[in-house]
Amino acid sequence: MTLDELRPGWRTDFILHREGAIVHERADCIVVRTPGNPGFYWGNFLLLPAPPRDDALAYWMARFDEEITDLQPASGHVALGVNGPPSTADLPSWTAAGFELIETAVIEQGPRELRTPAREPRGEVHVRPLDLAREMDAVIAQQLADPHGFEPAGYERHRRAQMKRYAAMAERGVALWFGAWCDGVLAADCGLMRDGTAPGATGRFQHVSTHPDFRRRGLCSALVHEVTHFGFEHWQLARVVMCADPEDVAIGIYESLGYRRIDREWALQLRAPQDRPGGDE
Repeated sequence: MTLDELRPGWRTDFILHREGAIVHERADCIVVRTPGNPGFYWGNFLLLPAPPRDDALAYWMARFDEEITDLQPASGHVALGVNGPPSTADLPSWTAAGFELIETAVIEQGPRELRTPAREPRGEVHVRPLDLAREMDAVIAQQLADPHGFEPAGYERHRRAQMKRYAAMAERGVALWFGAWCDGVLAADCGLMRDGTAPGATGRFQHVSTHPDFRRRGLCSALVHEVTHFGFEHWQLARVVMCADPEDVAIGIYESLGYRRIDREWALQLRAPQDRPGGDE
């Protein structure tokens, strides 16, 4: 498999991997490794061309060790993406080993498809690009309000390393980070990156996050609408892509703004010991 064969969701993921990641096309997979952020699951993973067989667990665990864990032991997880739609095949050996099966919806829209949010957000809301050189700590604090079940100290290291990457991309003009300030508080944030600086590029959302205390107030809708509008108006993007949990309430928000489903993708993830329920650092 080569990078030219990637489906839309994975292809736009690799906009990020151009910054600080090592990418290899192997005979059996594509390898992505991010030495500067070994705790980033989906920056240190193998991308398979087809779903693995149930009896291939040992093979792919060994391949992950060879390509990633042996080179950077701090990557205590295992992450395998699949460049194809979700499979109907059972993987009992994988689930028994603790792997999560993750399905993702790939959604997109073009410049004339953006819809205005159905309702105004509660409170005084202002959405703007953030200056990560000055506002990094505020962004990290907002993101750490919900660590998504990951061990907090490791999650903070991961998010700080990620935001440094986005700051470097912002300096090159291929990314910006945005915040939604509500009543003077940074209550939601997300990133937008693009695959080039010429008109007609593709944009890709990154890490849409709302503080738990500010949810169900219309902030996510306002933030995504304004950032999408920015991409079309200021960057002259041809389309904007997002990846979202097909079962989460947020995808309904995105679809209400004009995003439509264009593909499905899936992956297998084994959390590092400290990120499992009851795990230790």
